[in-house]
Amino acid sequence: MKRLEKYINVGTKRMRCGYTTGTCAAAATRAAAELLLHGTLVPAVTVSTPSGTDVVVEIEKHEAGDGWAQCAVQKDAGDDPDVTDGVLVYARVERSAEPGVRIDGGIGVGRVTAEGLDQPVGAAAINSTPRRMIAEQAEAALQAGACPGGTGLLVTISIPAGVELAAKTFNPRLGIEGGISVLGTSGVVRPMSEDALISSIELQMRTLRARGETSVLVVPGNYGSDFARSQLQLDTTDAVSCSNYFGATIDAASMLGFERMLIVGHIGKMAKVAGGIMNTHSRVADCRVEVLAAHAAQAGAPQDAVRQVMAAATTDAAIEALAACGATEAAMASLVQSLASKLDNRASGALKVEAVVFSNAHGTLGQTPGAEALLQSFAITSATPAGRYRFAGK
Repeated sequence: MKRLEKYINVGTKRMRCGYTTGTCAAAATRAAAELLLHGTLVPAVTVSTPSGTDVVVEIEKHEAGDGWAQCAVQKDAGDDPDVTDGVLVYARVERSAEPGVRIDGGIGVGRVTAEGLDQPVGAAAINSTPRRMIAEQAEAALQAGACPGGTGLLVTISIPAGVELAAKTFNPRLGIEGGISVLGTSGVVRPMSEDALISSIELQMRTLRARGETSVLVVPGNYGSDFARSQLQLDTTDAVSCSNYFGATIDAASMLGFERMLIVGHIGKMAKVAGGIMNTHSRVADCRVEVLAAHAAQAGAPQDAVRQVMAAATTDAAIEALAACGATEAAMASLVQSLASKLDNRASGALKVEAVVFSNAHGTLGQTPGAEALLQSFAITSATPAGRYRFAGK
């Protein structure tokens, strides 16, 4: 497999880019079409990606029969922690009596079962940009010579490993069944891409809106999801994981027309949001204890306690310092008031955003004034036969 030698700086690291499943599918399609139409086995295909980068993709496998040919390439995700890194992406090309190029999905490529996604219900989960790239490569091979036995081509993309990998993606929750999606808007994978993460958040919320939901439960990650489920008894089946991107998540919810959002977040991240920081990655800002100390001081905590909070290595240790002098409740009331204000400011009246702040060591620390109603809305009400739970209301 030929590696893509394109690098970007991510924080303090120099990281290698890769190419998308869409680029893989396009390259495999061109190789299979060349083999079918012209009997030419090409060792590699150069794909001009939408990002402007030309990617050389080597062909790993090939086979052909009467009226068909199939080639496979291996996904190279670069330094991005992509579950599809190293998988084989196959393209089977067949002659068709229908003019032009038709594209479908085979084994390991999911099927769309819910409204609101890039493709209509029933279609293979091959997004618009990869479809265009695949079609362009097939049409280029058609234009290079005649297509005996038919005037068009049927291209079927398969990713056998996708059947198992689908469980490690958002696809089952988005309404994509049976495999993974063929994705990529630029053709190139940028390691730990912030844009890709935000796009996945928006996609999940878009699916919920298409289903008619007007309220959304948001958790930063596993801590929030576990606490919401086990301690608050909330249904987290469709909870949206926002990672560090609180501001972008609120923006997307506003754009999509949600009316209410409930965030269940650990004090470590929510203290930053209370300070007006809407991307809580430590590379962007890390002022957790400073925010806590400011609210502790405003709430009248003793100077020694404020100093201990400022010196604390973790927010749990900071809460312990406040608890020792009986200042936890007052400090958290001050912090939650600021948190509510910052969330309201970001939402700009488009939707109501509420929050529950917790600590694994100390439980629920506070919640914004309207959170209680949303807690009831997202409460577990009844189990399905499969053991899953549903929202109490829209």
